[in-house]
Amino acid sequence: MTKPLRREDRRLDDAAAMALLKRGEYGILSTSDQSNRPYGIPVNYVVMQESIFFHCATEGQKLENITANKTVSFCVVGKTELIPEKFSTRYESVVVSGTAEMIEDDVLKKNVLRALVAKYAPEHTSSGEAYIDKLMDQTAVVQVCIAHLAGKSRK
Repeated sequence: MTKPLRREDRRLDDAAAMALLKRGEYGILSTSDQSNRPYGIPVNYVVMQESIFFHCATEGQKLENITANKTVSFCVVGKTELIPEKFSTRYESVVVSGTAEMIEDDVLKKNVLRALVAKYAPEHTSSGEAYIDKLMDQTAVVQVCIAHLAGKSRK
């Protein structure tokens, strides 16, 4: 169960929160290990099928933590602007909670990698395809199934 937003007047509706999630450049993935030690790391990602997908090496802290505890949080911050005279900031952000798992299906994995190329390097799709083929076996893809999404903004 999630707590209600403290500033309900700043809540983004679900459509606006999802739009911010989809257009974000990177997000911070937060996990915890088997001893509940937290770990947050920025990742490039893509939203497909109402889930968040990212790629990584086939071993490392992210995957160890996800194996130990599939519950994760993912945060994206959009546009920000300092308002010094008000000691505040204009912002937009979205926080997701959900569960993460490695993708084993090669067709889905390749589609996610293609979507990442389309998002981050759209002018390099043909060389991206070759890059995917070359490194597919050395690349893991993780899906975060969204259980809860909440966006906030200060205009």
